[in-house]
Amino acid sequence: MENDERLTLTVKETQIILGLSRSLVYQAIETGEIPSVRIGKRILIPKAALYRLLEATVSKK
Repeated sequence: MENDERLTLTVKETQIILGLSRSLVYQAIETGEIPSVRIGKRILIPKAALYRLLEATVSKK
């Protein structure tokens, strides 16, 4: 499976995409601002949910 086919992002990938610090991404996940799924100890961010969140935020401006 190629990386483009993945449905989720890691915290680090999300951090890079959003241009935020690691701690701010974790804080946003904890407060529910960034949707996430926990599988074992891993935290994954669904790509579709993150992109919908970004679109909704940009559309409000």
